[in-house]
Amino acid sequence: MRKPKVNRMVLAMCLWCFIMVIFYFHSNPKPASPQGSGRSSGQGKSGRSPLQMLYDSDQLEQSAVQVTHQGRRELLEDACRSYTRKRRVLIPEDLKHIIVDDQHGLLYCYVPKVACTNWKRVLMVLTGAAGPHRDPLAIPANEAHVPGNLRTLSEYSTSQINQRLRSYLKFVFVREPFERLVSAYRNKFTRSYNTAFHKRYGTKIIRQHRPDPQAEALERGDDVSFEEFVYYLVDPATQREEPFNEHWERVHTLCHPCLIHYDVVGKYETLEQDSRYVLQLAGVKGQVTFPTSAKSTRTTGDMAAQFFHSISPFYQKKLYNLYHMDFLLFNYSTPEYLKFR
Repeated sequence: MRKPKVNRMVLAMCLWCFIMVIFYFHSNPKPASPQGSGRSSGQGKSGRSPLQMLYDSDQLEQSAVQVTHQGRRELLEDACRSYTRKRRVLIPEDLKHIIVDDQHGLLYCYVPKVACTNWKRVLMVLTGAAGPHRDPLAIPANEAHVPGNLRTLSEYSTSQINQRLRSYLKFVFVREPFERLVSAYRNKFTRSYNTAFHKRYGTKIIRQHRPDPQAEALERGDDVSFEEFVYYLVDPATQREEPFNEHWERVHTLCHPCLIHYDVVGKYETLEQDSRYVLQLAGVKGQVTFPTSAKSTRTTGDMAAQFFHSISPFYQKKLYNLYHMDFLLFNYSTPEYLKFR
């Protein structure tokens, strides 16, 4: 008669032990150690991870920079609370733009036309994907974009994703939305070497948004005007057919800043300062330097204003509505040159 009682006690003890093990691992997440490393993933020489460095004000000399980034985080969180109502669960498709550096505990969401080539170069050096190269600029630009050189968060299991989102430093670099858009147009549609974009998108834009196009234009697709590009973007049929290309997709769609808590929101306008800050947090400031770009080739606000001069107020408004969330989330003012103001 005593056996069932003993069995119940043994079962209860086993269940209790199982619950304690689950609680222990949940409350003590540890990053997986990278191959060939003698210390835990994401820890610098000081033993602190970049995320710990960020929130440990005693370890940072540039307190003004820290205050700036704290303000950006708070503004982003406030905007997300104000302008997004429904929260959803992240899926692997959402994480394809987030590059993982397990050795230094970094998650970087890359945004095309916001210095992403140079950030990929830096991460290739840090992860060892660059081979013998220690200078990021020694890595050809096209090699930085080769799939497989850097791992993305979407390649990991659910538990590995959650662990990295909790314990790694998450950063993203953003840019004034219309300057980024004009930069994408200039690069992809006005450069003779971008024949793939001309064929893939240029021919479609001309066919759908140019009255009586010439046969050569339909074949080559290399003379798309900015006005035609805007018509293509605001046409509802465009996104019904397929998602936007990443070069003109909205940042909030690429990086999901209201679902992922970014610890550092860098800006193109303060690129060098913000990049130094991230490398300082990662504990690699002396090992790799973020490349400086030629400012003479950058798309500026004045340049963007020239391109928008030919766009009617009606289409300016439609385009602004399309990119409105990026303006709000990252605290960019409505451009003064827009005519619908």
